[in-house]
Amino acid sequence: MRYRIKECREELKMSQVELAEKSKVSRTIISGLESGAITVTTDTLLKIAKALNKKVSEIFFDDIV
Repeated sequence: MRYRIKECREELKMSQVELAEKSKVSRTIISGLESGAITVTTDTLLKIAKALNKKVSEIFFDDIV
């Protein structure tokens, strides 16, 4: 699964640090999600989606086509 967090964050002209502060999720986790290096819990995705004013379904790509 790939996430659209970086695209959504950049649309809002928000840095990783700003998103981390707003979502209360560490910048390291946000960086890992953006690079595809890690996966996280639904709770973490909910926090990030809320900080980006998006639904969870709007911040990820499903690799299955």
